[in-house]
Amino acid sequence: MSDTQQVILITGAAQRVGLHCAKALNRQDYKVVISYRRQRPVIDTLTEKGIDCIQADFATVEGVENFTDTIRQRYPQLRAIIHNASDWKHDSIHNQADIFEQMMAIHARAPMLINQRLAERLSGEKADIIHLTDYVASTGSARHMAYAASKAALENLTLSFARKLAPKVKVNAIAPALICFNEGDDEAYRQKALQKSLLGIAPGEQEVLKTINWLLDSDFVTGRIVALDGGRHLNF
Repeated sequence: MSDTQQVILITGAAQRVGLHCAKALNRQDYKVVISYRRQRPVIDTLTEKGIDCIQADFATVEGVENFTDTIRQRYPQLRAIIHNASDWKHDSIHNQADIFEQMMAIHARAPMLINQRLAERLSGEKADIIHLTDYVASTGSARHMAYAASKAALENLTLSFARKLAPKVKVNAIAPALICFNEGDDEAYRQKALQKSLLGIAPGEQEVLKTINWLLDSDFVTGRIVALDGGRHLNF
């Protein structure tokens, strides 16, 4: 790492959108630091590319504190924090309270604590916090109430931190709908999902990356929830 290299922290970046963004930002000559929950073969590959991979458990306060202590020990300054770490569980009448607590811990408590504990490291000419939320944060979900509620909490935290950290740090959120499919998604499901938006495509992980880069480059956007939904909100 050179003295001039800017550091970007991405949570939960060992798969899917987070992984894509970590690799891309690394190629853009940022020093990329990621958190990951479980050991995966890709971690060794990322480490070889110069990405600092730190295992962390955001389900507990102690896990978040240990992670942020490690960041503070290694990095005196951060260019940005991108909160991508996420979990997704169906509602259940048998353990709904537990699921609600789990979703809130990952999607709201952990980002709040990380922001509070690392805010002093966000310094320099530009600094950003970006929360990855979800389309359902503004619409609700009949089958994933806990998940939707926790993402809505994260969107509200976006507004609070934008107020708290201005003008030093810009704080925004990105709320995607369908971005990409899983390998096991069958054709019938894919077609049904595509029909939910006006544009009718799954744009891929690069759409999130483009929005991240736009927010990083902006001088005048803060406290905003950027919707990546292909016009789904208009498709009645």
